[in-house]
Amino acid sequence: MSSSVSQPSRSVDDHRGEHVVVVGGGIAGLAAAHALVTSDAPPRVTVLEGDDRIGGKLRASAFNGIASIDEGADAFLARVPWATDLARAVGLADELVSPASGSASVWWHGLRPIPDGLLLGMPTGLLGLARTRLLTWPAKVRAAMEPFLPRTDISADSIGAYVRMRFGDQVHERLVDPLIGSIYAADTDRFSLAAVPQIAELASKHRSVLLAGRRRSAAPAGPVFYAPRAGAADLARATATAVEAAGGEIRTNIRVEAVVTDGSSWRVDELAADAVILACPAADAARLLRDDRFGAISYADVAMVTLAVPSRDWPDRLRGQSGYLVPKPVQQLVTAASFGSQKWSHWDDGESVVLRVSLGRDGLPVLHLHDDELLAAAVRETGQHLGLDLQPTASRITRWFRAFPQYRPNHHRLVQQISSTMPASLALAGASYHGIGVPACVRSGREAAAAILGRTRVG
Repeated sequence: MSSSVSQPSRSVDDHRGEHVVVVGGGIAGLAAAHALVTSDAPPRVTVLEGDDRIGGKLRASAFNGIASIDEGADAFLARVPWATDLARAVGLADELVSPASGSASVWWHGLRPIPDGLLLGMPTGLLGLARTRLLTWPAKVRAAMEPFLPRTDISADSIGAYVRMRFGDQVHERLVDPLIGSIYAADTDRFSLAAVPQIAELASKHRSVLLAGRRRSAAPAGPVFYAPRAGAADLARATATAVEAAGGEIRTNIRVEAVVTDGSSWRVDELAADAVILACPAADAARLLRDDRFGAISYADVAMVTLAVPSRDWPDRLRGQSGYLVPKPVQQLVTAASFGSQKWSHWDDGESVVLRVSLGRDGLPVLHLHDDELLAAAVRETGQHLGLDLQPTASRITRWFRAFPQYRPNHHRLVQQISSTMPASLALAGASYHGIGVPACVRSGREAAAAILGRTRVG
């Protein structure tokens, strides 16, 4: 075990002729490789992926006669540039589609529409708060007192601690935690406030969320989410194709065993490299570098159960809706359900409604269950939530081991500490470190590539 990596050194003025190895062929590693091979002075680039396919947590396959339905993330934020810019750069500009508009709900002893005027579940106005049936009147009064509270100390770096202090327990448990928890498979009482920039910015710059909400500008025009028509996984495929077309090499089924310094360069197993980007989970980085600090980054496992339900059995009251979230106090195994074919019109074949049901999160393990148990839980619980006797005609179960890194309070300090002891010729990228979600991973990969290209000395 070690807490630092020795630093090879030699001058570099032009990166042409250098060899950069990227460990990990998920979207972060592919984005890093793309940035390298399309730079002004591109090095030789090799991507090593341990799986038999590229894409990491982005994966799609045929389902119920539809050519491609995502098994993981099915979209990325359109209002931040990184994933959208990459999609356009790799030839997917004309393939980007947006979800159909539809209302989402929280299941709290029945489906309750998510109120208007929220920022990741936090109220930014009083009207939506007053109208919602998700909160009791005492809880609404408690939340409405937020402008009169003193500034909240955010040094604990916990989303739950901050929201409970500002708005009370019900706002946290029935609005904020279901929304953020579903995005990150997290228990937000144990999740870093700094890791959610929208809330962290409000908390650090403003005393009152509600008063700051009044000054918020209107949301920008245009779609909130994008995905390629063939699914979010198509972004990984197109990026890999672009990397190879530009001269990069991608090898699958390569499980890297060690990354070590070798004089003035690196050895990635038997492969010589001038620089290395670790775009792999922190658990793999800990093994490769023999650095136990990475072990402090934990993960949540989840399962995705995809169902096809006959359209004739789908009630009109649910049409036009995009899905629902389940707050922790009333959770069993299902944490959320997306009405996929109502969200994505090109999934609608007129015969079936496609549902994507999420099970498991931080603190709620599910992968020890057999497939038949996961399927039974998804059908039973979703049917109970919707008041339906679901009789799916097709199903698919996807297990995601270590799907979501869990950013514990002060996660950013841990990453800074690790990065500060690494040589300039070694960079980290991916969801374990710099943000969860497709755009954040693309940004992380591109920033790692920029760091490698921007150094004036190797090491």
